[in-house]
Amino acid sequence: MTSPDPQSPGPEPTKPSGPATPQYQDRIYRSPAGLVGGVLLLAIIGWLGIDAVVAGEGRTPWFALATMLLLVPLVFAYSLRPAVYVNDDRLRVRNPFRVIVLPWGKVASLRSGFSNEVIDENGTKYQLWALPVSLRARGKAARHEARAAAAAARAEKGEGAGRGGRGGGRGLIPGAPPEAPKKAEGDRAMAEMRELHEQRQGVDTAQGEVTVRWAYEIAGPAVAGAVLLAVLLAVG
Repeated sequence: MTSPDPQSPGPEPTKPSGPATPQYQDRIYRSPAGLVGGVLLLAIIGWLGIDAVVAGEGRTPWFALATMLLLVPLVFAYSLRPAVYVNDDRLRVRNPFRVIVLPWGKVASLRSGFSNEVIDENGTKYQLWALPVSLRARGKAARHEARAAAAAARAEKGEGAGRGGRGGGRGLIPGAPPEAPKKAEGDRAMAEMRELHEQRQGVDTAQGEVTVRWAYEIAGPAVAGAVLLAVLLAVG
């Protein structure tokens, strides 16, 4: 998950500064695993499809073109396209086939369960495709936090100074600050957005209407590919 440098240059002397003035540029959250998987799938589809178009006989090139026209937009939509853009005024969610813009004043809550979701004040739920939930990552973070808590407990009893080895001295020195709890990437991103939501939901510049735009540029080619493939299968 990537989040570019959130700090933007400070406000100019001639511009008012305060709670209504955005302090951050857009922070972008994406899934690195989705990006890598999408690139690999597109490379495989392109390699096999182009080979079939060039070397295929009869209707094989047409089948290859129809299949690529169907699969390429879908792979792009579900792997490379999803992203969440966050700034002081609004949350912009780019899902496979929709772009949802939610001003912070219209956000009721951000919920994490088996998926990460944002809920508006009308109760409508929008899934954050760019922030998939990893139960494995959550379990790893929970084990890390349990080990850190155990190390802190041993340090309070004075056992860390005598052993000094299992934790490498980190977090076992009496009086040392405890190690910060480790969270899964998706949970950390959700925590950052909840904090920003609490700070900005009442600000005037963070008000407005929720807008939803369908990505016809993605759905159109996929539908055309499906129709062409169905026609080829029907006449074949």
